[in-house]
Amino acid sequence: MLKFDEKKQIDSVRGALALRGQIEEIVDAICKEGYRNILLMGIGGTYASCLQTAVHMKERSGLEVLVENAAEYLTTGNKRVGEGTVAVVSSVTGSTSEMLEGVAKAQKAGAKVLGFIDVETTELAKMVDWEIAYPSNEQLKFFMAADRFMYNAGEFDEYEAMYAEFDKNLPEALAETEKQADAFGLQFAEEHRNDPIHYFVGAGNQYGATYSYAMCYWEEMHWIRTKSIHSAEFFHGMLEIVDRDTAVTVFVGEDSQRSLSERVAKFLPRICARHTIIDTKDYPLNGISSAYRGCVSHLVMHAVTNRIDAHLEKLNCHPMEIRRYYRQLKY
Repeated sequence: MLKFDEKKQIDSVRGALALRGQIEEIVDAICKEGYRNILLMGIGGTYASCLQTAVHMKERSGLEVLVENAAEYLTTGNKRVGEGTVAVVSSVTGSTSEMLEGVAKAQKAGAKVLGFIDVETTELAKMVDWEIAYPSNEQLKFFMAADRFMYNAGEFDEYEAMYAEFDKNLPEALAETEKQADAFGLQFAEEHRNDPIHYFVGAGNQYGATYSYAMCYWEEMHWIRTKSIHSAEFFHGMLEIVDRDTAVTVFVGEDSQRSLSERVAKFLPRICARHTIIDTKDYPLNGISSAYRGCVSHLVMHAVTNRIDAHLEKLNCHPMEIRRYYRQLKY
């Protein structure tokens, strides 16, 4: 398989899950001291992870959770961010200007910051109040922090049982998903490698995946024009521009908003011959109970899209690391 090291993949997820002890220690101390609200802040792909975490919490928790795009927060601010706010942020490079300035602004307002920074020596890592350094697996790190906050608030009784399954079975289950999705990834890449535009639709914790995959992967890395849309909005505009030859892909997950995407998936065959439905239910996830699958369906979708990316990169002879403008020019 292209760009797939099974042991590396398994070890990466297992290593991320092993961070839970550090996360629990930090979150437990925060909860013991007391806090007023939680701020999830990101930019680009990290903002997408914030969106996924927020919807994960919304259906389970009465905690006040704020979501901010760092650039928007810098211009507009948020009066609810201040003393008693715990900000949770993530960064690969630790040098993105909007995140540096956004964290500084939140701290100036009185917030304390938990940062998942891949490299502990970066500028952002030195700024945050608590820092955990580990590469990749951003979405999983966000969810583990969120789940601990909810557990401590008495809102996530299944916490221990769920993570016992994840620790034992999730790394291998996600690696197996990539292997099972490889043939599909090649077929999809061959069919859509030259699309003039491709629409991605999703809901729930899949909307963050939809938004991120369209923007960070197809636009930024593959240079293919896309649009992402929430499944709840599909029938309020987008359906009128879909015809027989429009490329549309629906991400269907297993959380409470699944029905929104199922509605789109059911409608598309009536009007479109180039639609694709990617349903996380089609992947076994051996060892993960049905009650917990929705909490990781965004990770399953990422495993599937990894296979599309690997084949798309080879077919189009376009390395995903190349950028025309991002961090190449001042803007």
